[in-house]
Amino acid sequence: MTAVNMLEAKSTLSRLVDAVESGSAAEIIIARNGRPAARLVAIQPARTGRRIGVAKGKFTVPASIDDQEAAIAALFAGPAA
Repeated sequence: MTAVNMLEAKSTLSRLVDAVESGSAAEIIIARNGRPAARLVAIQPARTGRRIGVAKGKFTVPASIDDQEAAIAALFAGPAA
């Protein structure tokens, strides 16, 4: 754990971010008036789920999407009274 004061953090922020991003420092504590005020840590990459395109080849797109317009409208509106 590395600790730096506020003035040093302001003047060397880019270097400090590089250090946590590269893993050479797990975290950096920024102190104000000798007391810890903030912690600088690297953000863990977000886990991604399945990507778009996983259904490629599993269905066919009709030549015209307007052919079924009445049937689709009926599904939303319900049966005609």
